[in-house]
Formats: sequence, structure tokens, C-alpha cells
Amino acid sequence: MQIRARIHDVLEGDDPRLGRPYVIFNNAMIVLAVLAYAIATMPDLPARLRDALRLAEALVIMAFAADYLLRLASAPRPLGYAFGFWGIIDLIAWAPALLLGGTDLSSARVLRLIQLARILKLMRLARAFDILLGALRDVRDQLLVFVIFTLIMLFLAAVGIYQFEHPAQPELFKSVPHAMWWAVATLSTVGYGDIYPVTAGGKVFTGLVLLVGLAVIAVPTGLISAALVQKTTEETNKETQHEKT
Repeated sequence: MQIRARIHDVLEGDDPRLGRPYVIFNNAMIVLAVLAYAIATMPDLPARLRDALRLAEALVIMAFAADYLLRLASAPRPLGYAFGFWGIIDLIAWAPALLLGGTDLSSARVLRLIQLARILKLMRLARAFDILLGALRDVRDQLLVFVIFTLIMLFLAAVGIYQFEHPAQPELFKSVPHAMWWAVATLSTVGYGDIYPVTAGGKVFTGLVLLVGLAVIAVPTGLISAALVQKTTEETNKETQHEKT
């Protein structure tokens, strides 16, 4: 049990002697995987460079597989890890390439870039990360309501622009589902310009949708900002009280 706990501490970066070097090595493998995948997509690469990329890919796969198996064996609850978020990401990072052979799923390893968040612990930023997650948890109900409201507005915008523009542009606004792309681009205030209204009614309707789009951007930003300020203030007050006692 002591060996198992020690391995778990090393993998999580909690071991005083080997934890930090291992986490740095693990994150270096993640960066190597991302760079190797990005470079491999470039056309007309020299044969030697492609061979080097294949070698780097093999090393990354072996490192990810060993990391996953060690985490699975040393986890306090192996099934909880295997079916948890991090466990699934760890498995996808190596299993397809190793088990499916020639199947080109190297892009799946890019998912492990998410795990760079684990290095926050070593950078003493874990507390700030916890505060951010706590702020998101505090406003999750409000955010959920706003997401539902936004989805309803997307559908209504698609229906409205379809009614205005379908007679004038039947090829672009073929149906309400086709108009959803316009609704997403307009409501998010991105406005790619690949599809736009030409009728007077459609232009007026677009202006109204853009005004609603400003709220789509501003409201969640305000909610998260307010919750983050409140959470930071609470943590600061706790520290102050702890120091006084």
C-alpha cells in the first residue's frame, strides 16, 4: 500500500522528491505530442523529419500508456479514475494509436493538452484556479438559464430571418436549419459576411438581433466577473481572520 500511495503521489506531483520532476516530464510529453502533430500536418516534409516525428510519436504513446496504467493501478478508486474526465482523456491519448494500429488518430492526443492545467499546482496557481471554479459553481444556475434563453433566441432569430429572406434568397435561406448559421454568426456579433440579408425587413431584423447579441456577450461576462470578485473577497476575508486568530 505504501508503494501504491507513493506512486500516486509522484504522478499527482505531491511527492516531495519526484513529484515535481515527473509532472514537468509529463507535461513535456504533452507539448511534444502537440508539436509533433502540428508539424506532421505540414506538406512536403523531409523524409528524415518524418522519421523523427514517427519516433517522437512512438515515445509519446509509450509515455502516455505507462502514465495511464500507473494512474489506474495506484488510484484510490480505479474505476472512478477510469470513467472520470481525466481518465477518459488519458485513455484517448494513447489507446486508439496502440490498439488500432494504422488508424490515423494522432489528433486525439491533442486532447491531453487540457492536462496542462495540472501544472498549476506546481506554479502555486492552484488556489486561483480553485477560486475561478468556485465562482463558476456559484453562478452555474444563472448561466444555465442564460444558455437556455440564448438557444431560444437563436431559434427565434433563425425563424425570423427565414421569413424575411427566404423569398429573396431561397438558395441561402433554404430553411430554418440553414438560417441557424446566420443566427449564430449574428447573435454572437461575429458576422462573417458570407450570408446576410438584402431585404429592408431583414436588415431591420438583423439590427434587432445584433442588439440582443450584445447582451449575449455582456450578461455571462458580468455574472462571472461579479462572482469572481465576490469569491476573491471571501477568500481574502478568510485569510485575514485566520491570521488574526
